[in-house]
Amino acid sequence: MTLADEIMPNARFLTAEWRHLAMLNYEIDPDVLLPLVPAGTELDLWHGRALVSIVAFMFTEARLLGVMVPWHRSFEEVNLRFYVRRAAPEGWRRAVVFVKEIAPRRAIAWVAHTIYGENYAVMPMGHRLPDEDEGAGIGHSVAYWWMCHGRKNQLDITTHGAAHLPQPDTEAEFVTEHYWAYTGGGQRRTFEYRVEHPRWQVTMARQARLDCDVANIYGPRFVEPLAEPPSSAFLVDGSAVTVFTRTEIAVAEVCYGTA
Repeated sequence: MTLADEIMPNARFLTAEWRHLAMLNYEIDPDVLLPLVPAGTELDLWHGRALVSIVAFMFTEARLLGVMVPWHRSFEEVNLRFYVRRAAPEGWRRAVVFVKEIAPRRAIAWVAHTIYGENYAVMPMGHRLPDEDEGAGIGHSVAYWWMCHGRKNQLDITTHGAAHLPQPDTEAEFVTEHYWAYTGGGQRRTFEYRVEHPRWQVTMARQARLDCDVANIYGPRFVEPLAEPPSSAFLVDGSAVTVFTRTEIAVAEVCYGTA
């Protein structure tokens, strides 16, 4: 039995603030993602299109089981994710699958890998925000960077307009309205966990740029889609979040649907 198996499932495990989320979204061939879809889930498509997102943000005030994590008051994270769904009694559970998550703190990477089975990497990181105490605002410029094998990778976004709740049936609503996550534990085992936060307001991007060694960090399959301009980009002010412990789901068969 692993440490993750000993922790009560679906319990409040981690609370934190996720702030200044820069989200760049790209269309991708669904066939690229199918081998990564956890058993028992299927791709969640927006108007028939599969999307991947690069999301960079500030991770602050982290607490595990209510206890503040020393030296983890504020740090960056960047992740590459895509979108799946699973049928449940209450309807579809719309979720994310993380291809890789990057943070500069080893303790967070250890927790994410050990408790949730996530693919975490530890890299030196930095950021530039217009004002640490302000929200997404109007006309802000935000940057995040991370170092891999001596190469600086960077995401930049400049916004325009005011923050607003995404309109129904928009790409921004689709990307931000996923409150579950799935990981594949191997041997046809799939785990789910819930991420709780209020609906997020978005500020649309006027400019967005990703300068990244995609092949080395995420793999060759993502080079072509991430080389294209993003289909949408926006900044999210963020909120407090609660991450619950994982639960193993019953998997009858692998669902590779694309409905």
